[in-house]
Amino acid sequence: MAELIGLEGAERLGVDEVHDLYRRYVNKSQVRLMTSFGFGRELVDHAEGAYIHTRDGRRILDFTGGVGVLNHGHNHPRIVAARQRFQEQRRMEVHKTYFSPYLAVLGHDLAQVLPGDLNKSFLPNSGAEAVEGAVKLAFKYHGGKRGTILRSDISFHGKLLGSGGLTGGAQNHFAFPTIPGIGSFRYDDLDSVREAVAAARRPDGRCDVYAILIEPFSASTIRWCSEDFLRGLRDLCTEEDIVLVFDEIYTGWGKTGSMFHFTQYPGLVPDVVTTSKSFGGGKSSISAYVAREPVFQQAYENMTDAMMQSTSTTYYGFGEETATAIEAISVAVEEDFPGRARAIERVLAPGLDRIRKAHPDAVAEVRGAGALFGVFLSGGPRILDTIGKLLPAGLAKDPLLRTKIITSAVVNALYRDHDIFTYYTLNGQSPLVVSPPLVTDLADVDRFLEALDATLSVGMTKLLTKFIRERVSSLW
Repeated sequence: MAELIGLEGAERLGVDEVHDLYRRYVNKSQVRLMTSFGFGRELVDHAEGAYIHTRDGRRILDFTGGVGVLNHGHNHPRIVAARQRFQEQRRMEVHKTYFSPYLAVLGHDLAQVLPGDLNKSFLPNSGAEAVEGAVKLAFKYHGGKRGTILRSDISFHGKLLGSGGLTGGAQNHFAFPTIPGIGSFRYDDLDSVREAVAAARRPDGRCDVYAILIEPFSASTIRWCSEDFLRGLRDLCTEEDIVLVFDEIYTGWGKTGSMFHFTQYPGLVPDVVTTSKSFGGGKSSISAYVAREPVFQQAYENMTDAMMQSTSTTYYGFGEETATAIEAISVAVEEDFPGRARAIERVLAPGLDRIRKAHPDAVAEVRGAGALFGVFLSGGPRILDTIGKLLPAGLAKDPLLRTKIITSAVVNALYRDHDIFTYYTLNGQSPLVVSPPLVTDLADVDRFLEALDATLSVGMTKLLTKFIRERVSSLW
């Protein structure tokens, strides 16, 4: 008989036992990497709101926002109650031959929140699935007669084979196979898009581009498109009958100060929008693409193709997931998440600017919107260049290694000395990301700013010396 550990056994494990199981059954390099950069050395007991409580009694202010997942914070009481109610009533999870009131209402509520005729939803599990579903829709809309899809040079759309190929930034250091016909343009550069569309024309002059995929706000690089670019892109796609897809997987549900980043511009409507992360309220693994009626109708509104999109995931429209997302939308609307993000920005933006001015040798730039900012760090002693050459080959070849070590030292000090959890992006210039949940108290925003100022006041050389002494040696 198999010797299972079971649920109760899992809850009794110590951190060393968890590390050992990760090494043996998950990925030993993951343990090595995370512990080398200061994390993964303690276990979480519980989490609530903007705080993580560890088993050894620490109370950690979580300014990662779950990398976009936790606009609602950890275990929002209304989200927890919605899931408990579903379970207590013994509702059926999934069966494709029974219609689900939860799926029906979730589609309705998405259409109410989004502008224009964005009113046809498909509900897989992950952001990458939503992107691939949107691309599949666009390809089907054109009946397979067009073969080119365009994405930006700094894009991040996921890590599946298709969405990974559509990711144009530094994440792609290994060339997996992907969908054919992917072209690129410069982010926020309409002339570059026009050039890419022109380059894809067929000999007879007809357009070969079936979709253009863009993040109105690039959370991995902390850059965003101008209104002129987005409206120009909309006009170009309308003129050429190209399906325009806005990826709002990270920035949806109020993060940058409007319910979706693009909705701050009246009358701007893409053909498809994708969402995930905070769509599930921090408790549900669910995503969506929402399409305009004419695009969806041409692709799938017929008896032959009605089920074609649903074959991509067994868990489409899972009951508890959809019920959770319904409540997550209600919370975001009723608690005015966009307004909360703007309130956070009114404290965060001037505070980060003061820190930039106070530490010009350490902070090169600060930019962001709402509750999503990047602090771009610089400086550090020359010894970093020597250390970089001594690291394992994969790390040593990273052009952003110096920046990542500097930023990791600050992330580590905030966590170790101030009980504040932050992270840096792997794409773009790897800034320190400031991304608090939208339920965060403004007093905690002030606390973060004070902690960051105190950390940088130590001096980059001292921070790096301590960090390198404690961490880098374990990489060998």
